Formats: sequence, structure tokens, C-alpha cells
Amino acid sequence: MDAPDPGLYGPDSVTWQCHGDPVMWIAGVRALYLQALHPRAVRAVMENSDFRADAWGRLLRTADFVGTVTYGTTEDAERAGARVRRIHRALSATDPATGERFPVDDPELLLWVHCAQIDSFLDVLRRSGVPLTPAQADRYVDENRVSARLVGLDPAEVPAGTAQLAAYFERVRPALAAGPDARAVDAFLRDPPTPLVLVPGRKLLWRPLAELAYGSLPAYAHQLYGRPAPAPEVVTLRLRRTGSALRTVPAGLRWQLPSGHILRAMRRLGSASRPSAYTLRRQAAILDEPGRAQHDDGGGTTRWRRAD
Repeated sequence: MDAPDPGLYGPDSVTWQCHGDPVMWIAGVRALYLQALHPRAVRAVMENSDFRADAWGRLLRTADFVGTVTYGTTEDAERAGARVRRIHRALSATDPATGERFPVDDPELLLWVHCAQIDSFLDVLRRSGVPLTPAQADRYVDENRVSARLVGLDPAEVPAGTAQLAAYFERVRPALAAGPDARAVDAFLRDPPTPLVLVPGRKLLWRPLAELAYGSLPAYAHQLYGRPAPAPEVVTLRLRRTGSALRTVPAGLRWQLPSGHILRAMRRLGSASRPSAYTLRRQAAILDEPGRAQHDDGGGTTRWRRAD
């Protein structure tokens, strides 16, 4: 009998252990804020989707894609990537500054969206208390070149560690701006349309989480948006408290969304595949010791072995 398919990441990856954490929802909102600061990227969203009417659907579809790629079978992940590439290939948008038409699958835009997402995920995970060592953070960035490949990027052109990711943001920062599209995203995320009966919940639950996501952005993003934010150490403390509170919700309930990917993966691979911060700490003790080396198997994925 064939062994069950662990997918493109598998339980030995840092990504597998991280993406089941509930703060990923806050990280996803941070990613939207950051992605909107690229004028072409946000224009592509505005022209090709009804963002204001379907922002929740967009967020859920993104979460579903991340869940499928992380916890689904290899076939499921590759199929999801092919679907995204097919959709992007058919779309174009207009540069708000020059009027030039550009393809949505422009590698520069795909790279921005990817890096903004990975930076947001990593930043919120670490600041909320997920125990990632520097080496594990580097592996997280490296592992997620897999998802970059799925959306159409060459993994060799994608940051493979935290230093490369930081260098990428330094390079792209002059092109960022908070134009009308970015401000529309900001306004929506601060006060999304909600049925009257749910308005109290929006004020009590959504708005504090959205403000926390905004506060976790880098200082240059706050400057571009023109809205102040609490001091970084205050935001980190709030993220840690919020993460602790969210983690008290039973995992079996949290993991029903998006689409039960983690629960299905555990049924496929067994209970030992359960994502856990404890596993990250154990991996740190084993994998971060001297003598470990990175080995790229040439297929866009990364395996870890002891150096010969």
C-alpha cells in the first residue's frame, strides 16, 4: 500500500506547523494593507474584481488557496496553482500613472504580492508568540518559494531567506504609494459594509483586529497611508495577547475554516501531523544544531539533511 501523500510541504516543514495558527487571519489582513501600497497591484484588484462587494469572499478564497497548498495533496496544490495561473493569464489592468495596459501575471506584480504575503505571515506569527528561531524563519521564507512557483514565478527569482526578503523590500519601497485605490482598501478594511444586525460585532471584533493588522505594518507603510499607529512594542504586546486568546479556541473548531484543510490532512496522514508550536520547538532543537545543511532537490521544494 502506498504511503499517504504529504503534499508539497508536509509535517516536517515549518510552514505546516505555522499555517494552522489562528493569527494567520490577522496576518492575511496585514497582507492586504501592504499589497495595496503597490499602485499596479492594487489597480489590478480594483479593475478585475468587485473588491468592495466581495472582499470577504476574496479573503476566504486566499485563505482557501493557502490551506490547499499547505495541507492538500500534491495534486490538489498543483491544481489550485494551475487555476490561479489560468485566471491571471486572462486579465489585464491600467497603470494609474501612465495609462499603460499591463498583464496581471506580470512577474514583478506576482513577486510583490508573494513577498507582501510571506512578510505579513512571518511578522505576525513571530510577534504573536509563535516560537520561530531565526533559522526556522529563514526556512519558512525558503519553503514558500513553492507557493511562488504555483502562481507562476521562477523560484530562483524569489527571496529564499529573511535577509533576501528584507533586501527586496528596500529595493521596491520607492515604487510604493498610497493612492486612491490604496485608500479605498484602507477605508474598507476599517469599516466594511455589514448587515445592521452585525454592526455591534464589527465594532467589537473586526475593527480591533483590523487596527492590529494595520499597526503591525512597517513604519514606512504607516507614513504612506498617513495614519499613525501605536509604538511597535505596544503592537507586539497586543499581538501576543490576541494570539494567546485566539489559541484558547479549540483547534477542532478553528480548523473548520478554511474548508477543513488541516482536519483532512490529519485524517490522511495521522494524528502525528497535527500542527503544533511544540513541534516547532522540538524541530528547533533538532534541526538548528551545527551540521545541518539546506539541500534543494531541484524541483522547487526544499528538503533538509545533515551535511555529508
